[in-house]
Amino acid sequence: MNTTSCSRRQASWLLATAALFCAAPSLAASEQQLAIAMTERAAAALKSQGKAKLVERVNAKDPEFAAGEIYAMVLQASDGVMLAHPINPKLVGKAMLDVPDPDGKLFRKERLELGNSKGKGWVDYKYKNPVSNKIEAKTAYVLKVDDVIISVGVYKD
Repeated sequence: MNTTSCSRRQASWLLATAALFCAAPSLAASEQQLAIAMTERAAAALKSQGKAKLVERVNAKDPEFAAGEIYAMVLQASDGVMLAHPINPKLVGKAMLDVPDPDGKLFRKERLELGNSKGKGWVDYKYKNPVSNKIEAKTAYVLKVDDVIISVGVYKD
């Protein structure tokens, strides 16, 4: 009887562990879906309310565009100047295209180039997580709409 219950416990543990490993990719995928959905909400707001209103809402940390470590940014497509950033308002008005991440990647420039060349896609880089206060791997969804680029990133760690 002890052998049977031990085997059941082991089987339960193995199944639970397998479920966690199987769920991990979907968790990352669901966070990426959140980034895409927030980007698309921002694009819809841009189309329906105009650029000035979208910029105002993002900078005001509207919950539709800022939720913890997931938030929208709005860039000018012509030169990469940040028009709206709900977490770090000091970035507004700056392009910083030549400022790399900790690994030397010019991710802001890559985000701008991707938006202007392909219209949408993902950019990977490292950035300080506003929740953990640590430098972490991040991926950002980029979407060009009219004369702006909207970007929403999610942390990979």
